[in-house]
Amino acid sequence: MIDRKRIVLAVMLLLYEGALCIKHPEPYYGKEIGTLKNFAHGITGKAYAIDESTIFIKKFSYDGMGPDAYFWVGNSPRPSPEGIIVPYPEDYNGSRDPPVLKAYNNTDVILRLPGGKRIRDIRWLSVWCRRFTVDFGEVFIPHNLEVPKPRVLPEFKRLAHGLRSDNISILDAKTFYIPNLHYDGAGPDAYFWVGNGSEPTPYGIKVPNEMGSLDVLRGYQGEDIEIQLPGSLTVYDVDWLAVWCVRYRHNFGHVIIPKDLDVPPALGQTKISPPWWYNPTSTTPKPTGATNCREFLEKRLQVKWEIIGDSIEITLSAKMREDQYVAFGLSGTEGSAQMVGGDVTVAFYDTDSRTFKAIDYYMTHTAQCDGKSGVCPDERIGGRNDVTLISGRRDNGVTTIKYKRLLQTNEAVNDKPIPSSGEVSVIAAFGPLNSRKEANAHSMTDKTKDDYKIDFSSMDDNDCSVSLVDLVDTNGPKPWPPATIIGENTLYAKIGPTGGKRGYSAVTHYPSWGIAWYINDLLIPEILVERGQTYTFIVEGGNDKTNPSKYHPFYISDSPEGGFGQKSPEEQVKQKIYAGVDYDANGIPYPTAAGRYCEYVHKSIDKSAETETFEEYFKTLNLECEDGEPAFFNWTVPMDAPDLLYYQCYTHNNLGWKMKVVDPGYNSQHNAKDKAINLHPGISVLIVVMSFSTIISYTDSKCYIF
Repeated sequence: MIDRKRIVLAVMLLLYEGALCIKHPEPYYGKEIGTLKNFAHGITGKAYAIDESTIFIKKFSYDGMGPDAYFWVGNSPRPSPEGIIVPYPEDYNGSRDPPVLKAYNNTDVILRLPGGKRIRDIRWLSVWCRRFTVDFGEVFIPHNLEVPKPRVLPEFKRLAHGLRSDNISILDAKTFYIPNLHYDGAGPDAYFWVGNGSEPTPYGIKVPNEMGSLDVLRGYQGEDIEIQLPGSLTVYDVDWLAVWCVRYRHNFGHVIIPKDLDVPPALGQTKISPPWWYNPTSTTPKPTGATNCREFLEKRLQVKWEIIGDSIEITLSAKMREDQYVAFGLSGTEGSAQMVGGDVTVAFYDTDSRTFKAIDYYMTHTAQCDGKSGVCPDERIGGRNDVTLISGRRDNGVTTIKYKRLLQTNEAVNDKPIPSSGEVSVIAAFGPLNSRKEANAHSMTDKTKDDYKIDFSSMDDNDCSVSLVDLVDTNGPKPWPPATIIGENTLYAKIGPTGGKRGYSAVTHYPSWGIAWYINDLLIPEILVERGQTYTFIVEGGNDKTNPSKYHPFYISDSPEGGFGQKSPEEQVKQKIYAGVDYDANGIPYPTAAGRYCEYVHKSIDKSAETETFEEYFKTLNLECEDGEPAFFNWTVPMDAPDLLYYQCYTHNNLGWKMKVVDPGYNSQHNAKDKAINLHPGISVLIVVMSFSTIISYTDSKCYIF
């Protein structure tokens, strides 16, 4: 006999699961508004509400014969002259009305309501001829239409490398908005990562960064970014978004994606092909015709110009990253390099639309634009974009953008006139773009500080002396000298960052996953120990087994790699353990030295590339310790210990370094000898050490234990 209770329970479970997962049938265009009704000129198409302010028309057709026809919306009972234009295409330039509608044949159209209008504010959409007040076709908005809306999620879970953010939003079925993102950039193989399951796993998919690039993630310091899922993937296909280290299979932090989503569809996301003038194989800049050329910002920016009639054409060529902008224009004050009051053009490559842009900016103060003041596009503060893009390209790390503007724009507030003769003070800068594709704050080294003057009427003002393509990238930092500890019997072990290209990998020639052991406040020092001597280790590597990013038991073995706990039994027998691991009654190994978690963390982002010495770098770190007690263990070095051992992390590879094992009395004999300590290049001081103590070498103003 059939169990009716079980059937009811199963049906309820299926209905519950179905209610949780609202994956729309593909293709999904949003909530259906209705089919356009044709009155004249062959109007066809079906309208959908993408979100509160955007309408999608599938397969729109119109013969283009109306003399003054536009997309038209309003709130009257029927289409009437009491309406407003919905611009299409939306990317037209100019302060006048957009162009009248041309002919379309089964074209997909995205309309964004202007002036802050929302779909709930209108009753109809029409193709309307203003000149003859004729309705060519219409569709009415259903009463109480529930449109898809973005979904706000929690912030990233904070697990490693200073990852944190404000609440993350799903803007549409493919797009995440991550505000106030912080990440130290020290993960060696970290990416945005999505996948299925209750938590992140190695079986995920890389998500391009905000530049559309799959490069290893850089550091972020409070930036607002947007990222898009690749290919046909949507938020309905994944369960979480994470920052994940692929090489070391490590989760730096994640956010769970709920199943009850009803977000806007992802439309208009198709990548635009490069313009006809973009030639990625070109190795030399195309000639611009300008004979004037000036260099700025350590020769990383070349500015060419030519006055033509009442306009000026300017070409900016900059050795910069793809995610940066270059700004050039008139200083706010004559005779000095002043941003406030400056009138500049901000030029960049927009990776979202795959187009180059040149935008007219005015700066009322140095803060980010809030829509009223700051470093603002003219259009955001009531002005016009008086800059017209002519061309752009990016070859071999050089972005070249050519634009023009009037010498005198007739905007008294937002624009400064460019004199047709005589010198004028100019300013220039590089910097990052924010999520609005607007200029964000730049570093002090990426702006002009001195007063530079240009006479734009010059015909042959040329001091450009280098090819930007051949400009050497001097980003390769010099490694820090390795540190060594001799004669210390008490050793404090904490976790900290690896020091980028100057630190762990430079010393060990092994890859790192972003953290390493700090022994007595030194990054992976080589520790010299004597056979028969006893050493005390005070370990603060974390004892929370549920959080792998903060669980790093300390142990000593003959393995240069470590990670005993993650190895198979066949691999474990290849390591010989000397301390920090014990075995239970069943012969199962377990770590014995973990303790509370203490980590040196970056005060902002990783500054290793900018600091010449470890001492300077160490000042950029803060020590953060969780509640609890350290782990203590004593280790007496066996008399038969080999000459080389390693201190490592039980759960992860490549966190520690060498322990050199010497015979009894080595330290006493070594310390009894005269020791020359280099306090400064060319200066030596002779010190005689008469007792067993620590021998210290000073290199480049940093105290290292040798």
